[in-house]
Amino acid sequence: RIDCGQTISQPYIVALMSEALELTGEESVLEIGTGSGYQAAILGELASEVVTIERHGRLMGQADVALRELGYDNVMLLHGDGTLGDPTHAPFDRVIITAAARTYPPALFDQLAEGGILLAPLGGSDCQTLQRIRKTDGNPHPQELITCRFVPLVG
Repeated sequence: RIDCGQTISQPYIVALMSEALELTGEESVLEIGTGSGYQAAILGELASEVVTIERHGRLMGQADVALRELGYDNVMLLHGDGTLGDPTHAPFDRVIITAAARTYPPALFDQLAEGGILLAPLGGSDCQTLQRIRKTDGNPHPQELITCRFVPLVG
């Protein structure tokens, strides 16, 4: 558990999700749900630039301090509704959602670059399936990875 009634993912899930993004080091990544900043730090090591959005101002502030102290100058933190994404810095090569939703928010898929990957735990409140969705010819092509359980995505 972390502040604001939120939790962080197990290190195994963070690693699995990071690997599922198929990062080469050149990508721009949009993360929805900063939490403690742990996933953002991992992404900061694996991608060129990361924009992460957190709806809880207190968590965003704590993550910002931690990431700055650790020297992550390629991670930008934003406070707001993650379901809206960040059209200012779009398109993104990768979008990772670290909270559960029935389906991915359309705005996030719209901000995904052609050929990009959107990764999200999708399904009901008790159980979700982690899905890797590739954008090809403007259309989603989902692949189910594993079952999982995440806190709900709130817009």
